[in-house]
Amino acid sequence: MESTPTRAPRPVFSARNAAVWAVLHRELERQSGRQLTVLDVGGGTGGFAVPLAEAGHRVTVVDASPDALAALTRRAADAGVADRVRAVQGDGESLAGLIEPASADLILCHAMLEVVDDPSGVVAAIASALRPGGAVSVLVAGRAAAVLGRAVNGQLGQASALATDADGRSGPRDTLRRRYDVETAAALLRSAGLEVEQTHGVRVLADLLPAAVVEADPQALLDLELSLSARPPFRDIATQLHVFARHP
Repeated sequence: MESTPTRAPRPVFSARNAAVWAVLHRELERQSGRQLTVLDVGGGTGGFAVPLAEAGHRVTVVDASPDALAALTRRAADAGVADRVRAVQGDGESLAGLIEPASADLILCHAMLEVVDDPSGVVAAIASALRPGGAVSVLVAGRAAAVLGRAVNGQLGQASALATDADGRSGPRDTLRRRYDVETAAALLRSAGLEVEQTHGVRVLADLLPAAVVEADPQALLDLELSLSARPPFRDIATQLHVFARHP
């Protein structure tokens, strides 16, 4: 692996993504001094990819939207990292044909497994693309938060459907194909031979509080989100669940 000077990504923490970035920062510190090959599946306009490239790593973003990839290219150019960001049009289910096996040190798969036809196939392709010792950051929609959200808003029928449906859907008009809890998300990764190391809740409180509360003391909210993100039962009712796993 090429060894080049790297640095921590510039601060991009907010209460809505702090738990994810905290885990990624620890992984980058673990790999300190190495230029990593990063794959961001469904990475869109580069909210994670560009900061990672700014930190010195090489990032390939695979996304189905040409508009998102065009925005990514502009964003990378504006940040001065166009030479370290590659845009590839495709989706998670075509990943195996787009990426060389055992070629990535770190893979991000955020907000993808709840919308694809075959999540097991996507996870298998991710496992194949990872080098031994490489890691994957997976972010999925949480079932418990959706149940609570519908119930609090008076949509009790949808809440009941979400709680009992095998895939965690509220009905045929649901925009997501499935939702997860910590156990089902971890089991999906383990089924591909990956070893789960950490699980966190993302947006434990950020989606529940009035905007005035968030704006009054954003640092306090960020600190509280980080404090609660790994602690059941708070972790388990987060809007999204973050699972970090490694290829043995």
